[in-house]
Amino acid sequence: MNPSRTLRLESGQTTKTIYVVGTELRVNLYRCAPLQCKLFSIKCTPTVQFRVEAGAPVNDPDGGSFLSPQVLTKNTVLFISMKAASDLVNDSKLSVRFYGNKLNVLGNAVLHLTAVEISLDVDADRDGIVEKNNPNKASWKWGPNGHGAILLVNCDSESIFNKELDYENEEVTRVSDLKDMSKMILRTRGPAALPEGYKLSLHISKSHAESVRVFRTSGNPQSSTLKYLLLKLFMKDYPLVLNKEHLAGEVPYLGGDSQQELFVEGIRFPDKDFDGLVNINLSLLEPNGQDFPETPIYTDKVLFHVAPWIMTPNTLKPEEVFVCSTSDNEVFLKAIKSLVKSSGYKLKICHEYMNRGDRWMQDEIEFGYTDSPHQKFPVVLDSPRDRGLKDFPYNVLLGPDFGYVTRYPVDERVNSLDSFGNLEVSPPVTVNGKTYPLGRILIGVAFPTTAKGRNMAKVVQDFLWAQKVQEPIALYSDWLDVGHVDEFMTFVPAPDRKGFRLLLASPDSGYKLFKSLQDKGHGNAKLFEGKEEEISVDQLMSDEGLRAENVYVQNCIDWNRDVLKKELGLDEDDIIDLPILFKLDSKQGNRAGAYYPDMVNMLVLGQNLGIPKPFGPQVNGTCALETEMRSLMEPLGLKCTFIDDFASYHKLNGDVHCGSNVRRKPFEHRWWDLEL
Repeated sequence: MNPSRTLRLESGQTTKTIYVVGTELRVNLYRCAPLQCKLFSIKCTPTVQFRVEAGAPVNDPDGGSFLSPQVLTKNTVLFISMKAASDLVNDSKLSVRFYGNKLNVLGNAVLHLTAVEISLDVDADRDGIVEKNNPNKASWKWGPNGHGAILLVNCDSESIFNKELDYENEEVTRVSDLKDMSKMILRTRGPAALPEGYKLSLHISKSHAESVRVFRTSGNPQSSTLKYLLLKLFMKDYPLVLNKEHLAGEVPYLGGDSQQELFVEGIRFPDKDFDGLVNINLSLLEPNGQDFPETPIYTDKVLFHVAPWIMTPNTLKPEEVFVCSTSDNEVFLKAIKSLVKSSGYKLKICHEYMNRGDRWMQDEIEFGYTDSPHQKFPVVLDSPRDRGLKDFPYNVLLGPDFGYVTRYPVDERVNSLDSFGNLEVSPPVTVNGKTYPLGRILIGVAFPTTAKGRNMAKVVQDFLWAQKVQEPIALYSDWLDVGHVDEFMTFVPAPDRKGFRLLLASPDSGYKLFKSLQDKGHGNAKLFEGKEEEISVDQLMSDEGLRAENVYVQNCIDWNRDVLKKELGLDEDDIIDLPILFKLDSKQGNRAGAYYPDMVNMLVLGQNLGIPKPFGPQVNGTCALETEMRSLMEPLGLKCTFIDDFASYHKLNGDVHCGSNVRRKPFEHRWWDLEL
């Protein structure tokens, strides 16, 4: 059913209006007839179609453009339509004649019509092309058979001299910036100009205007008229139409068969107070005389969904590895360079003038991306920790086609759990029949019964939940001194089962390994040989206090194990336990840290693993812990490279993963194809 608009006609007067093709004009004839009127007739030009209903359709024996006199009732309604746009203003006509009992003429109501076609269009079918009048352009539906246009947050920076996020500038300063925006096309057809006083206006609600901005071209790029050349000379190429200060803005009617490009810029990601959906409206305004505001007589609507920020798991292909250079990590850095080079990836080193002694690259940032049918680019999420590396993501990473986003708590104190070693994402999983093709985000929090535990800042958690496409899972990590999930778990690729394995730190596996060494006569073999921490296997096994601490740690890890199995749909065969012991620190509230370099805290580069060198007991000239790791990883086709980070990272409460970061290739699966 076509949308209808009520139109008032008056006997003895001529009314002029614009008709929008695809709609109907609805006239209550009884209300506009003279008092003594009993009958009416209708006549129109061939370009106009009409029908009359009076509770039921009225017979039209003559058909075409004339209706012979009919009885007028309180329910008589005239419906008017046109099939094509007008060539000239007021080039179509309809008249209604009113009669008394004896067919005496009481008066005429005359209507002059100008027909126009108007369509505000977006890429509603998500194929990268802005099609005309898609019936689903004003709605959103998830899934491969879904619909709805997609909008990117313009969070990269095209600036060369004064670096800033593109959406912070309310001007389009470089044409290259347009590719990060979503195209919207205003298509019109009709006479060369609208009747005097009529105009087209884009408008948006105040709440949605906080999230988007709209620019337009300054004229018709297909025209070579003097008017367009003057616009190019004296106006900006892409004038601003809508923002949070301007909720409505006029757009020119170009005349004839025309289309005008508009560019929609996202200025914030989905969040707790923003579901990501934005409506933009186009209205045809009709004048009401001097000193009166115009009124809308037709409105077209479109809807956009702002693209989310998406994390990338270890199973995706690396593109670039990031580490810091400090005054004391030369050995570590040399090993990382060798591993990255042999793996065939790029390495970017953040030198000390930029990191200011802060070596924890994993804790400062999390790499992700944003995606649409027309454009995708990486986006770094900057943690609120703000230590020496705080300027690195903005000053170094932000640039053309490399975006930036951050969330910082206002009413909360930043703590260690706000660092992004405490933020991971699983590979794709299926759980109880529900598929998560982009995986699920993992964050560490305090145990549910802990009244004074540390938690990741609420603004960061709210942001992660609002992205929807990687539904987060809360794990218990506050039992750790540093408090990061990457201290007890990671994922590695695998050729079978679900395509990955979950690796968990396991004190139980550690004690089993050391007991096996004792049973084989290697009780005198030493951990940390040649270091001041040197200790024999027998001494380690006889330390009942340490064993009790690790029973507690194993209980904490087992709690997380159960959560991960349930929320990721894992079986025991999907999990590999790594022999890692922990030690509690009474000065840190009896929170735990790895006793020897934490082998689960590794760098995953495809099939190559950069694992902290554990300095385990030497058996026949080989570290028993390294031997065990190889026996667990190599059947999966993974190669283990052990990296000495003992002095430069481990003794500072971190390991290889904490000191590195990886930007990875985005998922091939498109987020809008998810079934949510």
